[in-house]
Amino acid sequence: MKILPPQWKTLIFKIHFERGVPLHVKPCETGKEENTVEFSHIPVLLSQCLDGLAIDPAGIYLDGTAGGAGHSKEIAKRLTTGRLISLDQDPDAVATAAARLKGLPAQVVQANFRETARVLDELEIPFINGALLDLGVSSHQLDDAERGFSYHADAPLDMRMSQQGPTAADLVNTLDREELTRILRDYGEEPYAWQIAGKIVKAREEAPILTTLQFADLIASAMPPAERRKNKNPARRSFQAVRIAVNGELDALNDGMEAIFSRLAPGGRFCIITFHSLEDRLVKQKFRRWAQRCTCPPEQPICTCGGMPKAKLITRKPIEADAGELEENRRSRSAKLRVLEKL
Repeated sequence: MKILPPQWKTLIFKIHFERGVPLHVKPCETGKEENTVEFSHIPVLLSQCLDGLAIDPAGIYLDGTAGGAGHSKEIAKRLTTGRLISLDQDPDAVATAAARLKGLPAQVVQANFRETARVLDELEIPFINGALLDLGVSSHQLDDAERGFSYHADAPLDMRMSQQGPTAADLVNTLDREELTRILRDYGEEPYAWQIAGKIVKAREEAPILTTLQFADLIASAMPPAERRKNKNPARRSFQAVRIAVNGELDALNDGMEAIFSRLAPGGRFCIITFHSLEDRLVKQKFRRWAQRCTCPPEQPICTCGGMPKAKLITRKPIEADAGELEENRRSRSAKLRVLEKL
């Protein structure tokens, strides 16, 4: 694999990780036979999402993260004259969703949900009646070792959801220690970020870091023995951090929420499932800001802005999986659902 020259690092990673890579939007007709991969998926908080969307059978809905089409299929089944637009940047997910939504009032488009405005413009859809985002890495992406998301099996260090652009190996083999530390600290909340970054820089002087287990072993070697004994998965936080950086996930979430909210019709519902504190904090803050009436400084005793809220919170606290779902689906353990209605 080609390793990017150090002199390119500032330009390449600024473009791909901070701004995101524009993806080619390609509709995938659900009536057409597709070559699908084995895509295992149990939709998380399914009934709660359906309740949160308050589906109008004649409405137009968006699933910004199709995955294995678990949520999409149940939304589409509840539509009569309505329509579902289901997005995913992963070509594997697009092929699978198209096959599983065949015969339903749904259209699958290969795109990141941050591109919602452009996709809806191309489909001549001015407004939608509801939207769902199920964030994070999908079960299929974790289970398919060759995608490079998992630290349990050896595979190329990839982690690209779209299967386009620089890989995780490109990142860890080119960024300097300070930038690696920032990524591990900010995106993984890793307390040993500086030590891990130092191990990475030293190791790649001898040979490039190309596989998941090679990377996982480096992470573990940077931690004190007591931490390794206590933490069964010492690579978990660092793998999350690098994955977020490779896919520009937090920037995409911020851009995507703005794009989707701008296209919600009055009364439209917005449901977002998060799986870690960084995502949930961003969603919580954004929802609260839209639901806030006054934007005056908190130290100002009297409101002078005359502001009006743009939305109302349907869930003031996040909805979490009940005991039955936790037993059936381990992935639901960290899931949190927040719901908003546009005014």
